[in-house]
Amino acid sequence: MSKEDIIFKYIEDEAKRQREGIELIASENYVSENVLKAMGSILTNKYSEGYAGKRYYGGNEYVDDIERECISRAKELFKAEHVNVQPYSGSPANLAVHYAFLKPGEKTMGMDLSAGGHLTHGFKVSLTGKYFDSVSYGVNREGYIDYNEVRKIAKEHKPKLIWSGFTAYSRIVDWNEFRKIADEVGAILVADIAHVAGLIVGGEYPSPVDIADVVTTTTHKTLRGPRGAMIMCKEEYAEDIDKAVFPGLQGGPHNHVTAGIAVALEEASTKEFKEYIKQVVKNSRVLSDALIDRGFTIVSGGTDNHLFLIDTVKSVDMGGQEVSDMLEKIGITLNKNSIPFDERKPWDPSGVRIGTPAITTRGMKESEMVKVAEYIDRLLRDSSEKNIELIKREIEEFTEDFPIPGIDNL
Repeated sequence: MSKEDIIFKYIEDEAKRQREGIELIASENYVSENVLKAMGSILTNKYSEGYAGKRYYGGNEYVDDIERECISRAKELFKAEHVNVQPYSGSPANLAVHYAFLKPGEKTMGMDLSAGGHLTHGFKVSLTGKYFDSVSYGVNREGYIDYNEVRKIAKEHKPKLIWSGFTAYSRIVDWNEFRKIADEVGAILVADIAHVAGLIVGGEYPSPVDIADVVTTTTHKTLRGPRGAMIMCKEEYAEDIDKAVFPGLQGGPHNHVTAGIAVALEEASTKEFKEYIKQVVKNSRVLSDALIDRGFTIVSGGTDNHLFLIDTVKSVDMGGQEVSDMLEKIGITLNKNSIPFDERKPWDPSGVRIGTPAITTRGMKESEMVKVAEYIDRLLRDSSEKNIELIKREIEEFTEDFPIPGIDNL
């Protein structure tokens, strides 16, 4: 087999893994065949440094049309004043926001990683925590944000930038309360909706777009697009944001990704997408409840969105890494995750994160969520080789009835 052929063999192997497994990673999803077509198009050949109508290279007439159309769709869908669709991913987008408003050493404030925040909200191992002076807020013992505590921390430290939003928080964020806190200390308010962007356009989660000064989001996860990002902001901050993205941090945009985002945004405007998002949230609640019924401890006692955290130490006396590794043996993938007040280290935390966007895209509904809970419970109660092989075969048969968009045409 040639070196070229072996790469395509690996792609086929990955397609088989996806087809025969149950994907519970909350930040993963399956894009449509049309998004795959846009991503695999000849647009990847073109260099387009700059913005539409202001490129540093020639030959961008049609690329400009695509970027303008993508921006137009995002503005309409999210009701945003200004949108930049060029960030390569969510982390660069969040870094760009820091760069737009802060000088090195100035103060940023975000949710603590163990409470459900993201690395790029000022966590110390991230560039956002190394170049800027970061402080964090957490959640209470019940697993909810305590807005009085957030206000107290903000008033004490007077950050110039306050981050709302999360990567592992299963409840509704009160954007209006964050707005009040930011106004009280004179801070720019940023909402990171990377996880709930699809829920917002689907009507299942409140939007911060008309509340926050700046909104960042990835375009995969619940929005079901390619791996990219967008920054939305009020018109008064448009120039600061655009300059921070280019030339501040990036060169030419990934045009094939921009096209894929545009396709996904159009799909997200449909009635079918809204029905899908409604089912995502239903599935998340049913799966959470089914696990609770089987003796699992869920952080905050449940979920209002597409994800939730299991305290694996309390549930099955195992760390999150061990649970993740065990479940992968039967074809169930999820990720280890810190939980609030975690006494273990982030690389071997006390929990796992579960999400329902991907399995809902495959057409699974409430009855299938109970089945998934059964698979998890059976494996973690009996991890013998015999039981592993038995459940793995059951899952392979189970998933045959739930196709993945575009995968059979690869």
